[in-house]
Amino acid sequence: MKYPQLLERFLTYVKVNTRSDETSQTTPSTQSQVDFALKVLQPEMERIGLKDVHCLDNGFIVGTLPARGGVFKHKIGFISHMDTADFNAEGVQPQVIKNYDGQAIPLGNSGYELNSQDFPNLANYLGQTLITTDGTTLLGADDKSGIAEIMTAVEYLASNSQIPHCEIRVGFGPDEEIGIGADKFDVEDFNVDFAYTVDGGPLGELQYETFSAASAELHFQGRNVHPGTAKGQMVNALQLAVDFHQELPQEDRPELTEGYQGFYHLLKLEGSVEEAKSSYIIRDFDSSDFEKRKELILDLAQKMNAELDQERVFVDLKDQYYNMRQVIEQDMTPIHLAKRAMEALAIKPIIEPIRGGTDGSKISFMGLPTPNLFAGGENMHGRFEYVSLETMEKAVDTLIAIVTDQQA
Repeated sequence: MKYPQLLERFLTYVKVNTRSDETSQTTPSTQSQVDFALKVLQPEMERIGLKDVHCLDNGFIVGTLPARGGVFKHKIGFISHMDTADFNAEGVQPQVIKNYDGQAIPLGNSGYELNSQDFPNLANYLGQTLITTDGTTLLGADDKSGIAEIMTAVEYLASNSQIPHCEIRVGFGPDEEIGIGADKFDVEDFNVDFAYTVDGGPLGELQYETFSAASAELHFQGRNVHPGTAKGQMVNALQLAVDFHQELPQEDRPELTEGYQGFYHLLKLEGSVEEAKSSYIIRDFDSSDFEKRKELILDLAQKMNAELDQERVFVDLKDQYYNMRQVIEQDMTPIHLAKRAMEALAIKPIIEPIRGGTDGSKISFMGLPTPNLFAGGENMHGRFEYVSLETMEKAVDTLIAIVTDQQA
């Protein structure tokens, strides 16, 4: 095993519950993330050789590995997030399956299993070491695999003094899963030329395109009367919400789209005759189409209100993040470096758009270009999550190759 500490490090991290909380008013949203940064990561960062390790008010813990030997053009950052998604993260007991043989993997005594019929990607990992859940929790490879890979790469470079490398900054942040972790990212303090989030999925992913994203919260105000005498009097708020939804393009839903296709996604619908609420997320890669999608939401509300006896449909529309391609394509150096690193390691770069977002989306628009690299996780955010140790090792190789490239 090239990096004997990698597996132990990852298993240690995932056993710590760092689930974020979208209802919290604090940053980070949970104390467990603070404790993970201060009690687990900070002493380890200092032990493996990172300098100027410090926690910021925004919840990020950062450190520096000074440049050594050679002449390098850039300072490069690596970023991963500490929190996990909204699935049980208490009492994570990972399973280590060595030399995977292609058969179904029982997930502890939970009654669930990983099998290639439901999850065809398992066929990509024959003969490899897989880390899975026990079926009662998520795993947390999103994104503790990224943290473990960054820490392992830094430790390897710090302990091998003969290897020249550029200056490296690392940052581990909170609350990515609830969409607010990067809102207060301190670009000036991080002080690099470009960075990478190590937060992707399978081997070879190299991503610099994300959705542009918005949220729409709709409030429908009805008027409740006895249904027996309702004609011409009742205004059913739930029916208004249904009518609104039916006016949206019915083919533009997540379950019917792929690639560069955008969508409207109804997340929640609740209420009564008197009052109803619905929540949507809006996604598109093209900036013009993104604006048109938001305009349609507003136009439909306006149209319905014009047909009603009074204003009854109210919209709270907010942008969340934008397609980071707009920033990164101005200087493709970080993409060229990562692509060259992977190809030198016989890893085929998979350059595809992310049908989602990363902290890099927001950070790129703060002035720090931050594409996304693979970290290895599959089936993330639930009990069927797993990661290949061999893919994690190749992620470490890739990070090292990037910062030791003479063009770095």
